[in-house]
Amino acid sequence: MYESRHHRPIARSHFARRLAGHIGVAGGVVLLSLLAGMAGYWYFEGLAWRDAFLNATMLLAGEGPVAPPETPGGKLFAGIYALYSGLVFVVAIGLVLAPVVHRVLHKFHWDRE
Repeated sequence: MYESRHHRPIARSHFARRLAGHIGVAGGVVLLSLLAGMAGYWYFEGLAWRDAFLNATMLLAGEGPVAPPETPGGKLFAGIYALYSGLVFVVAIGLVLAPVVHRVLHKFHWDRE
């Protein structure tokens, strides 16, 4: 996927494009997760879209829901969505940091033969 240590590090403009692509993919994952959370709160708890948005964003941000779930289905959904949100956070950070870490390591290990 990335250049090997035998190749020169890519130019900054190419790196910026690569990083922007990774940020875009991470943003897409977060956006899809937000939409899924909103749909779940709307379906299981009967929340209005604004309230569902608020609860889903707060869980994705690691803060916890604003309106505690009241239905059994809503409680189950909120628990599963909270676990899922933690994984989304880790995946999004990994996606954004991968090209940065690769570039730093590549600069240290580049064969200058």
